[in-house]
Parts: sequence; structure tokens; C-alpha cells
Amino acid sequence: ADTEQVSGLVSTAVERFGGLHVMVNNAGVSGTMHRRFLDDDLADFDTVMRINVRAVMAGTRDAARHMSKHGGGSIINLTSIGGIQAGGGVMTYRASKAAVIQFTKSAAIELAHYEIRVNAIAPGNIRTAIVRKSATGEDLEKLEQFEAAIREQMRNDRPLKREGTMEDVAEAALYFATDRSRYVTGTVLPVDGGTVAGKVIVRKPKPDSAN
Repeated sequence: ADTEQVSGLVSTAVERFGGLHVMVNNAGVSGTMHRRFLDDDLADFDTVMRINVRAVMAGTRDAARHMSKHGGGSIINLTSIGGIQAGGGVMTYRASKAAVIQFTKSAAIELAHYEIRVNAIAPGNIRTAIVRKSATGEDLEKLEQFEAAIREQMRNDRPLKREGTMEDVAEAALYFATDRSRYVTGTVLPVDGGTVAGKVIVRKPKPDSAN
């Protein structure tokens, strides 16, 4: 993450719109997928941490520097339920998103004095076009099959039986951006259809004891 670019982004927003009241830090790369931890050479560790954590910290800092002098504001950091739930695979990604969660809470405490609220959104499995854009031909067919299998698994595991959408995440961001959340700070909001709450367990009804 180029911190100078982040600072430039904040400066441009202030210049163009006359101020900055809401900052959304949405940075994320997964790193190497489908690799056992024992085989991981940690080659992408610095990249993942630089983008997923450093960029969020820089964006929060630069936005807060302006907001602290102009009556406060709302900072919204995008993390992931991967930073809440443990699990095998993409361990660097999970660690980076957990770092964002703890940073968000700490920043909320320190910046409250300036009327700056800092909250985080933790999406679950959300359908986006990022991966699909780079896939063509046979790779796209395999990707579609993989996505279908993941969607089916997720539907079975989560209480709300559908995929999350980008609109679901956007609505959560709007909540944190407006005065509807004026007394909310240091909060991590999962947008995951209930995945973090727990898996659905179907139990057979007990036989009627009277019979």
C-alpha cells in the first residue's frame, strides 16, 4: 500500500467536496490460495499485510487527521468473517483481517474524543466479479463449477439460505455512514447471513411420549 497515494486520495476528496465526513477503507487480497500451511514459504505475507492492514491504517489515520479538526466523522473498515472465525487455509488473510478488527476497536477508543466513529463490516461469502474478470475458457468453466459447489455448501451452512450481495454490504456501510449509527463505534458487523452465529442443525422431532 502506497501511503502517499492514500494521503493524496483524502486530500483530493477534501478539495473536491469541501470536506470529508465519511471514509470507507476497502482493501483486500487473499494471498496464495489452496496451499497447506506446512508448505507455505510466506512469500506473500508482506504483500497481504501491506494491503490488508497497512492501507486501512493509513486511510484511517489520514481521514482522522482531517475529521479531528472539522467536528468528527465516520470511518468504516472492511474486514471479513475470516478475521472472526478460525479455519484452515488462507491463514495470512485471516490474520490480516483479524488485525483490522482489533485496529478498528482500538482506533474507535482513541478517536472518540474527536467525535470520530470507527466501525467495521465483516462480509461473509459475497458474490463479486473480481475473480471472474480474470478467468476465460476452461478456467472460467472450472471457476463456475467451483462457485456453484461453494454456493451450495454455504446455503446449507448458514441460517439465511442465500448468497450475500454487494448491496447487502453497501446497506451496512450506509448505516455506519449516517446518523442512524450516531451512538455506535468500535463495532464489527458481520454481513454473513448468520454464518458467524452458527450452523443450522436439523433435528428430528421427538416421538410423542403419549404413544
